[in-house]
Amino acid sequence: MIKLNQYKALTFDCYGTLIDWENGILRVLKPLMLAHKTNLDDEQILNIFAEFEAELEIGEYIKYREVLQRVVQKFGGQFGFEPTADELNSLANSIQDWLPFPDTVEALRILKQKFKLVIISNVDDDLFAFSAKHLEVEFDEIITAEQAKSYKPSFNNFRLAIERIDLPLEQILHVAASVYHDIVTAKSLGLSTVWVNRRAEQGVSASLPAVTQPDLEVCDLKTLAALSSQ
Repeated sequence: MIKLNQYKALTFDCYGTLIDWENGILRVLKPLMLAHKTNLDDEQILNIFAEFEAELEIGEYIKYREVLQRVVQKFGGQFGFEPTADELNSLANSIQDWLPFPDTVEALRILKQKFKLVIISNVDDDLFAFSAKHLEVEFDEIITAEQAKSYKPSFNNFRLAIERIDLPLEQILHVAASVYHDIVTAKSLGLSTVWVNRRAEQGVSASLPAVTQPDLEVCDLKTLAALSSQ
């Protein structure tokens, strides 16, 4: 068990960790697929999304809005339909309505009393601005993929964050729900990590599978906030 009082900054993934992105994705893609006479279950949609998103983020940098447009285009290509302009934009446009998990805001308020709070997110600046309003906490630093011109699990995003935080690695704790996007790379750079395993019961997420050993595993942010008071 790590002791949280040894850290001065907590870095957070946003989507899947603070914001419920799986439900946000499903609320768009499930009716979209049904409108094109394709009935996929939640697991199928999230698995396909994870594959398409990761493929598009590995190559030359494009903005996340375009990543999501191309994800929808790829769904159309795989299942035999041509998305309309509105459908192509539907995922990116829906981000403004994606909500935090029920425990997120209160946990962030508690953690803000003791730590610098930093975002490291695979998103565009303007898209994160929508989510920032829902999170209701002022972050000390916000590092987006648009700023880094790369996507996690790239080392580049984390190095940019570390540079801006300007603290020794041993004083930074990275908190994330995606082992693939976050935990593997953060650990490789020497950061301590907390895996927020929100999908333990559902068994499927919108991230590719990956395996590593985090320094701490919690089921939600409420648990992490409680540990910070011990």
